[in-house]
Amino acid sequence: MSGESRHGLGHRLSGVAVALGLVLFLGGFAWAAVSYRPYTVPTSSMTPTIDAGDRVLAQKVDGGEVRRGDVVVFEDKSWVTNSKVVKRVVAVGGDTVSCCTDGKLTVNGKQIDETYLPKGSLAENQNFPTVKVPDGRLFLLGDERQGSLDSTAHLTDAAKGTVSRDAVTARVDAVVWPWKGSLKSPTGFESLGALSQPGPLDTIELLILSGAVLVLVGGAYGPIAGRLGRRSRTRGARPEAAGVR
Repeated sequence: MSGESRHGLGHRLSGVAVALGLVLFLGGFAWAAVSYRPYTVPTSSMTPTIDAGDRVLAQKVDGGEVRRGDVVVFEDKSWVTNSKVVKRVVAVGGDTVSCCTDGKLTVNGKQIDETYLPKGSLAENQNFPTVKVPDGRLFLLGDERQGSLDSTAHLTDAAKGTVSRDAVTARVDAVVWPWKGSLKSPTGFESLGALSQPGPLDTIELLILSGAVLVLVGGAYGPIAGRLGRRSRTRGARPEAAGVR
């Protein structure tokens, strides 16, 4: 294959790489826009998982998909008017939740190992009565139990602190600013049933990164190939002999 043929093939391949890269890059962002919503958490009630002012990405889900251990975004007028709330689901409809047994939260008679709590903190700053969660509702707590206005602060409400599944609009997948990455799996709830599977965020990140690399590599081919070609032509040119006309 001649140099010109190779050069032409290289340009075609670089064009394909740029085109594919743009598809992956833009497709990743489009997927993220459809699947996720960004939220800023204004309080420290979810510390250390989410600090005040942290920016999170929450996957849009139906309330029926929520499982124990999920950190969810919901809106309930009896809690806060016209504002989203971020808390962790510790019990679902049909569960019996209480605190505390040997300093741990108890759900359906099982002690829950809550590894996401601040180191050395108690499962609750005070005992609360046993609550039977009605079907279709959720019992939620903040990871910072000392100052979180969660289900325990609404036990005297008609719903005994529980929130309807229908109030949930999203499930927090990752803290993106400042970057903390994906939330850790709440493995302490595994003995009670299956946990939620991670959302597509890792796949989306891979698509965007792969697309960016392809665009950069493909776009850089032309200038690099041109410079190498000029060097090759310069080296291949024969100097004219002195005195020859």
